[in-house]
Amino acid sequence: MTPRQARVVRIVVASALLVTLAAVLAVRLASRTSVLVVGVYGLAMILCGVVIELSRHGRTRLGSWLLGAGLVAALAADWLLLP
Repeated sequence: MTPRQARVVRIVVASALLVTLAAVLAVRLASRTSVLVVGVYGLAMILCGVVIELSRHGRTRLGSWLLGAGLVAALAADWLLLP
């Protein structure tokens, strides 16, 4: 895979994850309103935006690691912090 293709793939994956997180946030807010819910999913969505920008500037590997670690952290925070 060429570096350009890798950047495009990373941007598409981060964008899809951003849309998915927005949908999950809407569903979670419908069931219970909490500042923690908005905080956890809001930070995850911001992270997706950061990964998109990193990929646009050629930092695809850093973006990949950051996206993976951030997704694991968001899922762990959802499981541990949110009732």
